[in-house]
Amino acid sequence: MTNLNRRTTLKLMGLGAAFLAAGGRGLAQQAPTADQLVRGKNPRLLVLSQRPVVLETPYDLLVANPQRTPKELFFIRNNVDLPGFNTVEGASLEGWQVEVGGQVSQPFTFEARELLALPQHEVTMVLQCSGNGRSFFQPRASGNPWGRGGMGNATFRGVRLKDLLEAKGVRLGERAFYITAHASRQGGAPEFVRSVPIHALENALLALSMNGEPLPAVHGGPVRLVFPGYFGVNNVKWIQKIEFTEAENTTAEQMPRYRVPTIMGANVPFLPQEPGRPYPYTFQNSRPNWLVTINSFIFAPLEGQRVEGPLVRVEGVAFNDGIAPIVAVEVSTNGGRSWSQARLDRREKGFGWVGWRASLFLRPGEHEVMVRAVDALGRTQPLDGNLAWNERGYEWNGVMRVKFTVA
Repeated sequence: MTNLNRRTTLKLMGLGAAFLAAGGRGLAQQAPTADQLVRGKNPRLLVLSQRPVVLETPYDLLVANPQRTPKELFFIRNNVDLPGFNTVEGASLEGWQVEVGGQVSQPFTFEARELLALPQHEVTMVLQCSGNGRSFFQPRASGNPWGRGGMGNATFRGVRLKDLLEAKGVRLGERAFYITAHASRQGGAPEFVRSVPIHALENALLALSMNGEPLPAVHGGPVRLVFPGYFGVNNVKWIQKIEFTEAENTTAEQMPRYRVPTIMGANVPFLPQEPGRPYPYTFQNSRPNWLVTINSFIFAPLEGQRVEGPLVRVEGVAFNDGIAPIVAVEVSTNGGRSWSQARLDRREKGFGWVGWRASLFLRPGEHEVMVRAVDALGRTQPLDGNLAWNERGYEWNGVMRVKFTVA
């Protein structure tokens, strides 16, 4: 009897294990890939959220395209999904209207196709989710666990917002301190609103194309309001309404989301929040994720790679908010005790990323290389990015480290 029970038990355990294995395969098969969620996307993109769609670019695919990030690989961080817009194909301009109002001499509405008749301008810029690098904060911050693939470099083309205002004969009021942008709510989409300071008007672009193609619908086509030098969340997709306002809007995307703690009037390299503790966000004790923080990335060698020595080429990209030029990129192979300068592709101000490279003489064995960027304002990256810990994990820009082996 005992033997029968043991055999029966083992048999049932085997059936259970087989069932779980089959179930596991079934569940794995049910998980959609990136191309199933967004038509035209590379299936290797990492699905961080299915709805709204959030896709991260695998780092090796990002570095394989060091000049421009193609639409098939470009990351997605949607806060809302518009029905029928999950495709890299362009959206139709026909019938798309945008309201402009608030602190202006005369409110007006324009149709997207009107923009084709106005002067077109291009800007190459880094578009980066303010949560990029969030997974490096300790303890773990809330939100999608971004690695380093929540960014891309792209060229946008369209009409400058200030040119549109001029063409319409519209003047700003004296109390127009912010630009507040509203995304379309068609199909019952939830409200999404962001405000940026009025000085962003200088470079604001109503973008119609990306990398020489019609702006992909999933990236905000047919019209996206682009602010070069600002984190991605401020670049409102599917723009439907633009207001010039006296104050920041008060919706959740402005407060408490997309903000970090700060000490008013104090210029300190860290934020006043103890890691792991919640923070009582107010407009007075925090600031929005507006301007991109200075950052740099190593594109080669990659983590764990084996390379030929003793002369090893190290390269990557760096960027900031475009207010001042990147003047140096420094690399270290001794844990930050000393640094050597890399060569830069350019030293002018810009919103796109800057390529850099250095040749290092390294003995055979394991090595770790570190990189940091410096701009003309003296801004640079902290050795310990966790100094800026905040509970939602925004604005990570700690020095990047890569371990590799020299043959």
